[in-house]
Amino acid sequence: MRIERVHETPAHETAWTVAAYETPVSDRMWVLNATGATPGPVLQDLLIHLADGDGWDTAIGVPVDEKTVTAATQPLSDAGWKHTMDGRWIRWTSPDGDAGVQFDAFAAQHPNQNLATWTIWASPGPERPTWAITASRHTPSSLLTGLAETLAQKTGTRQAQPGREHRTRLAASAPAARSVTASRPASRSR
Repeated sequence: MRIERVHETPAHETAWTVAAYETPVSDRMWVLNATGATPGPVLQDLLIHLADGDGWDTAIGVPVDEKTVTAATQPLSDAGWKHTMDGRWIRWTSPDGDAGVQFDAFAAQHPNQNLATWTIWASPGPERPTWAITASRHTPSSLLTGLAETLAQKTGTRQAQPGREHRTRLAASAPAARSVTASRPASRSR
């Protein structure tokens, strides 16, 4: 596994890349990217889930099935998130609409294309996220479940507090970005 942090990245661009490999010189088994505005608590939970990676369920060459999607999103369903289907996308949106998870069924069935299969975001929607995490089709469902639990616990079905404090934990102070890109600046550190 490799974790890369690109410093001084604009809030809406990829700042974190986590990639798993079968061997040090093999192709990627799966990849997960997080934008620069992804909140510290979400990144911390991600790193904890990565450290507890025993028994990951990565199965290269096997299509993503309903069981995988259900397992990855069960915490969202349990927390009362709204579930919708729109063409190739299946979405779960928090009760107050400030966070969501999207599964792209088209990308999941096309292994030879480098498409994000999962998108986790905060703000009005996946097209204009304040921050976002994208993941490839073979990202372990246990890791995705952990991220879903983090989102559900921080937004879930809890009532809004004065000042909407729970939103503060998930939203970044940066303005909403138009798109999430995977471009990399010329200077970067590892």
